Amino acid sequence: MPGRKASKPKNITAIETNNRPDEWRIEQGMAGAKLPIIDQTHKPTTFIHPVDPSPPGIKDAEAIEAVGDRKKLFAREIKGWEGYVEWENYPEKKAKAHKILTSQTFPPIPDYMTGPIPGTNPVLPGEDFKAWHRAIGGELTDVPDSSWDTVLKEKHKDMLHLLQFPYNGEPPKRLVTAKSITPNPLHFVRNHGGIPLIDKDKWSLTLDGLVANPKKYTLDDIMDESRFPQIEEYVTIQCSGTRRIEQIALYGGQGDEVPQAPWAEGAIGTAKYRGISLKKLIKDCGGLINGGKHLELYGAETYFKDLNAMNYLVSVPWSKVKANEVLLAWEMNDEPLPKIHGFPLRVVVLGYIGARSVKWLYRIKAIENPSIAPVQSREYLYFNQQVGKHNQRPTDGIQIQEMPVSSAIMSPWSKHVIIHNGKINCKGWAYSGGGRWPERVELSADGGFSWYEVPQENMSKKGRWTWRTWEIDLPCDVEGWIEIVCRCWDSALNTQPLTVRSAWNWGLHVTHSAHRISVYSINKTRPRTKERLALLEKLNIPLAPITRYEVVPTMTDQEIEKYWEKHEPRDADNY
Repeated sequence: MPGRKASKPKNITAIETNNRPDEWRIEQGMAGAKLPIIDQTHKPTTFIHPVDPSPPGIKDAEAIEAVGDRKKLFAREIKGWEGYVEWENYPEKKAKAHKILTSQTFPPIPDYMTGPIPGTNPVLPGEDFKAWHRAIGGELTDVPDSSWDTVLKEKHKDMLHLLQFPYNGEPPKRLVTAKSITPNPLHFVRNHGGIPLIDKDKWSLTLDGLVANPKKYTLDDIMDESRFPQIEEYVTIQCSGTRRIEQIALYGGQGDEVPQAPWAEGAIGTAKYRGISLKKLIKDCGGLINGGKHLELYGAETYFKDLNAMNYLVSVPWSKVKANEVLLAWEMNDEPLPKIHGFPLRVVVLGYIGARSVKWLYRIKAIENPSIAPVQSREYLYFNQQVGKHNQRPTDGIQIQEMPVSSAIMSPWSKHVIIHNGKINCKGWAYSGGGRWPERVELSADGGFSWYEVPQENMSKKGRWTWRTWEIDLPCDVEGWIEIVCRCWDSALNTQPLTVRSAWNWGLHVTHSAHRISVYSINKTRPRTKERLALLEKLNIPLAPITRYEVVPTMTDQEIEKYWEKHEPRDADNY
């Protein structure tokens, strides 16, 4: 019998349509950046469609050339300080950098808040910041590459690189609370610029401004125990963007110039720091004078805001320093500070957001009011929900200092399927700033209706400035999808709002609502469930994924008919 010839596939006629190829995704909110803005203040209604930014690579070469030789303008400031440019003392240098940056166009920041987040590691490359550094040239030319080299040398191979440059990274969930003290290679990093590589023997710290006797210190001076008593302190540092992904998942927003890294629950870590109290250094300079009430802290990295170049500046109030709650640290977990964490000296502000703990510290200036620098006055602000993109002013936001109470579930993960015998093992962390500590952690397996307390013996040690890691076997009688919720009560009986919406703000900071995950519960204390699992195992049928259909009937036709004989079928007789 002659074999049949394979038929040729028929050409599919192109469908005539007015729809875009991804119409369904757009209609379902999966590509919000492509949607037009609807202007209903006009009759008829008008639509403002998304406009692509200016294509990168457009340059006013003549204007850039007129600025001068970039290698000389932005040359290395100090021998042994690789990647450092001093901006704050040279306003004319800032003006030239601004001219260079505004005379050309750069890669646009990718919009991932209203569309899919890339499934890559690094997640976001930071091409705009790389381009700005290279456009300035001089000492900044190689900073993006050298910074990434430092990341690869100093951080754990399993780190999740949320933003390649400036580097933002957190450990994977399974390692966040694996130890109550975070190993240096696994501690999260939130950098605002490149990583300066500074020779400690060439380094110095200037303390000036509104102090009686301005001074300059070497690292040996600061480490001299005969002058300054040393302190060891266990400290949790948390980024105010921790758990930002929960806000982004509901509503987009916008904060500082850096693309908003989609932080999960790992932008927090705890380490032992050795250093001195900044208060002792202020005293060594004769104290504050002429109304000095704030200490402005200078970091050596280059930061960009609105196409202006600057050093990283923030401030802390004297009241915080006076309480011995601001450290100048040179050791982290009994080792010299890693380069990526601020070698040779950094600030550690106890109980404040990580943004105030300046790395690569080189100057402290006593001033009368909080720093007017952008990171202090225009960023890290907590807005009311009615403040958005087009009606906000910096003064409408609360400057974020102390971190509010927060917690997170590290295990299981959202959408995990859990086979259990009536209890689901959960692990996580809890933290509160301002010298408060987690007093109680509670979990719910029913979305927040009933709560179970984590046993105190299952929590790490209390500390004024540290998190507590925890573990609980959470009772669960349910079969099917459940929502596990975690909340913390701190030592002042502050607790977390129960919904993400309660915490949402345009700046996407401080996601401190109760942490919620959805998991599928397979409860082996249910006889039918246990029997079904045994059958699938006998037939060698895999359990994952949970949504796959398995061709294994749960009842025979005869069993269904027998049930009807006893309980009647679906429809009742009509008499």
